[in-house]
Amino acid sequence: MLNMKNIISAVVVVLCIVAGGIGGHFLKSGGGGASGPAAHAEDAADDGHGKSEESGHAKPEKAKSGHGDDSSDEISLSGVDYFKFSREFVVPIMRDNKVVSLVILNINLEVDSSLSRKLFSMEPKIRDNIMTTLVELSNDGRTLESVANLENYESIRSTVLMNLQKVAPAGIRNVLIVDMAKQDL
Repeated sequence: MLNMKNIISAVVVVLCIVAGGIGGHFLKSGGGGASGPAAHAEDAADDGHGKSEESGHAKPEKAKSGHGDDSSDEISLSGVDYFKFSREFVVPIMRDNKVVSLVILNINLEVDSSLSRKLFSMEPKIRDNIMTTLVELSNDGRTLESVANLENYESIRSTVLMNLQKVAPAGIRNVLIVDMAKQDL
């Protein structure tokens, strides 16, 4: 009798595992049938409203945004992405061969969307370039000493951007310092 209970319990456990696996497979694959992307494409092709025809009497007008004049030299932000680094930049400030403070910078890059995907594979090279630039700036004795000074802030951004454009000449538009802190040791 005890043996029969063990066998039945084992069979129930195996059936539950198999049923869970089958249910998980159906949920993951969309449940089978015609509910995949092809079925949705058929629905989108015929939306039940008939064909749209133009009358041919006038040129279709370009939609206006309602925000000022429609100048052709307007900057489009549709081709812009922002690249966020995986961690902050920590720059030591040295005096007499001793670290006296640390400057922590959270930097993002404004880049063309065509370069966005490539930056993930280039992150170590770009981080090295930025870190080298920041160490050079820390050794000049003034730029990272006073991070609250607007002139120093702009100097950091422009120097980092200039050196980055040597590594990736086309596509990096701007360097954004999202967060900055200095800790004296």
